[in-house]
Amino acid sequence: MARRILPLTLDLFAEIPAPCRACLFWERDPVGHRRVDSSDAVGVKEAWISEVLREWGSCGRVAVIDGDPVGFVLYAPPVFVPRVASFPSGPVSGDAVLMTTVWIDPRRAGGGIGRMLVQGVARDLVQRGQFRAIEAFGDVGPLSGIHGRRCAAPVDFLSRVGFKTFREHPTVPRMRMDLKQTVTWIDDFEQAWERLREVVRPRSHPSPASTELHRDAE
Repeated sequence: MARRILPLTLDLFAEIPAPCRACLFWERDPVGHRRVDSSDAVGVKEAWISEVLREWGSCGRVAVIDGDPVGFVLYAPPVFVPRVASFPSGPVSGDAVLMTTVWIDPRRAGGGIGRMLVQGVARDLVQRGQFRAIEAFGDVGPLSGIHGRRCAAPVDFLSRVGFKTFREHPTVPRMRMDLKQTVTWIDDFEQAWERLREVVRPRSHPSPASTELHRDAE
């Protein structure tokens, strides 16, 4: 089973089988959200992604298993996220990028995809070197989840993948992950990936010893 974390593109976004594709919770303020016709929602969402890609750069990561998108995450500086102003635990810190939507196919729950997506975001931001942290508004409500039930990721998920409470709130605490603390595990991940590639990479000219081992295994 081949797993990959890829930068978000409009083509990949079009393949994601999630209700989040037509959700404009983060991309519009409460008044603007109500004014968008449901038939136009996907187009408005894609226009928002295009704007952020053009003006800021990569704003999402997509988890792909055997060629099929099974989850995604969106993130951007808070200036691109109008809904931030309505959160009582805001505003987002000036040195942070806001992680907004996190969605995982319910059939893939518990497989570590959420952690891989967050690691992909952190790796991207560390390489850019423009920000010190990722922040997210956690949801502690009874219907919180990352499978399409609510628009904010649950606090317990954020805590498991490395976020810590930065500003307390009974329903939507602001969580934060300092990027300098992620450098070590990003390096460890990259090194482990390279070691794995060395193990599985086929040799073009097998040595006599390896040939004998192959014969013994047969």
